[in-house]
Amino acid sequence: MQPIQNIAVRAARSAGNIIVRAMQHMDERKIIHKAQNDYVSDVDQRAEQEIIQIIRRAYPSHAILAEESGQTEGDDFVWIIDPLDGTTNYLHHFPHFAVSIAIQYKGRLEHGIVYDPLKEEMFTATRGEGAILDNRRLRVSALKTTRGALIGTGIPFRNQQYMDDYLQMLKVLSDGAAGIRRAGSAALDLAYVAAGRLDGFWELGLKPWDMAAGVLLISEAGGVVTDLSGQDAFYQSGNLLTANPKLHQYMQNLIDSHIPSSLR
Repeated sequence: MQPIQNIAVRAARSAGNIIVRAMQHMDERKIIHKAQNDYVSDVDQRAEQEIIQIIRRAYPSHAILAEESGQTEGDDFVWIIDPLDGTTNYLHHFPHFAVSIAIQYKGRLEHGIVYDPLKEEMFTATRGEGAILDNRRLRVSALKTTRGALIGTGIPFRNQQYMDDYLQMLKVLSDGAAGIRRAGSAALDLAYVAAGRLDGFWELGLKPWDMAAGVLLISEAGGVVTDLSGQDAFYQSGNLLTANPKLHQYMQNLIDSHIPSSLR
């Protein structure tokens, strides 16, 4: 493991410890309503500051893009941080949330970490070196169609402008599938695609910190990540579709006629 990835792993574990310890005092948590169906707790903020402090001690000149504190300028390295992806789950003691840390160099993802502090599962990826969980190399599933597939998603609850279009996509993708799962943490769902636990995933309206680490995990595990139209603009649009190459093409063909022009 490279030194910079070691720092990311250390930061993720330290943030995870804060998150898990704070669960014992959930009634004392300070919760802020950021926007419709979008919350942040003091735990998010404390975990993020812990990550940033660890990064700053090791790499004081690096730039940071963090969900809660925003962007700070720096050199060609950018750390993309979601200290607690799945805050609503966390606040309800629903055990599906994660710490997500990605590192870009000159605009290209180089390292990705997704850490589930409850299961103590550390998903890691380095460009060109594969994706790993507990010293085991990860591979996306091999299904070629949605028949029997388990597919993850995220309901566009913050902005319901595209709800009808989303429901049409849900209808065609669920036909013949083993099931659709809406678990509430995109970062962890993407890690599950990389690990073959989910066969595919799609969601609208994601932010860079939701998906950066997961995107690299999937790419290094042999998967494909695009926007809904099969193009490479998912960071700009926030709309993402992913699976192994054959299943990805199958899913994209199914939803193509249900994608409004404003999402292409």
